[in-house]
Amino acid sequence: MMSEASVAISMVFPVMKTIVHKGFHAEEFCRHASFDPALLQDVEARIPGSELKRLMLEAASYTGDEHFGLHQGLIMEFADMGLLGYVMMHSKTVGDALAAYQRYNVILCSGFQLGWEVQGEDFLLTMKLDDGGGSSRHCMEDMASSLYCMIGKLSNRHIALREVRFSHEAPSELEPYYSVFGLSPSFGCESNCLRMSKETLEYPVIYSDPRLLSLFESIVQETKDGMTAAGGLQEQIMHWMRKTLPNRYPTLQHTAEQFGMSVRTLQHKLKSENTTFNDLSVQVRKELAMGYLRNRNTSVGDIAYALHFSEPSAFQSAFKKWTGMTPGQYRANPETAEAEAAGYPSAPGAAGSNPAS
Repeated sequence: MMSEASVAISMVFPVMKTIVHKGFHAEEFCRHASFDPALLQDVEARIPGSELKRLMLEAASYTGDEHFGLHQGLIMEFADMGLLGYVMMHSKTVGDALAAYQRYNVILCSGFQLGWEVQGEDFLLTMKLDDGGGSSRHCMEDMASSLYCMIGKLSNRHIALREVRFSHEAPSELEPYYSVFGLSPSFGCESNCLRMSKETLEYPVIYSDPRLLSLFESIVQETKDGMTAAGGLQEQIMHWMRKTLPNRYPTLQHTAEQFGMSVRTLQHKLKSENTTFNDLSVQVRKELAMGYLRNRNTSVGDIAYALHFSEPSAFQSAFKKWTGMTPGQYRANPETAEAEAAGYPSAPGAAGSNPAS
């Protein structure tokens, strides 16, 4: 089964901005949606695509806006996209800006795919979003309306759409689509797309600045390279694993997708660094377990749950194999245990096995 996409925490900012724009308090919404607002302070944090989907659904319900995603796209700003937004702003043409979006969007959302093709006099912009458990209507409509609005802002022109298609079913109220797109979309289609004149691709970007483009693009490329660089890849993966747990268990397939490479390539790169994905997974789990055990208010059962073991006994067995001690023995004398636990053999329930088994 394919792992779901990951999303940069910055993708939650527009949700909060839209909440406030509608006259609600972001803090109260976070409590309502059981979302930890502290995550918003960690610029490197990433969340599952399914979590963003859940937040969008919660926001629609909380605000009573059946078209929350569609309306959120209308107030999206380039700054909401971070450095990628600035690369788009300073591109030469709309086509160049969209190409940058396609090239670097993995930094924001590893599951979003943007494509286009010229069909006669038309330009067809296609969108695909894997946000976990099937694409959300609100997420897709946010993507479509924000892209459409950004194209208009980049070119400083009114862009006449010739067709809009969505794969999801139509909601009860269609009037809001006329306000955004100037027409009613087709629903229940095989794909999600915006159709417009092919001339749109050649429209110059009014903010274009080659010097700033070069500056921002070099930074964005470094950021993307930092996610996939061979040197120090194991440190990057471990850093990401620590952030992913306990929200979900980071599988090999999911990790490969997160770092923009195939499973085979990931395994080859780790082998060149004299390690394996299984070794890294065990090491991260062991480190986190030791940290949790230092907090005497955290039960062994809670720790087993946080580290995605099927039951406490599976965690206890794994921990003893890692350290030679039971969790209780480690908790009684953690300094001695850490001195003795220099190595870490493979353990039951570690990566490569089913964490729920």
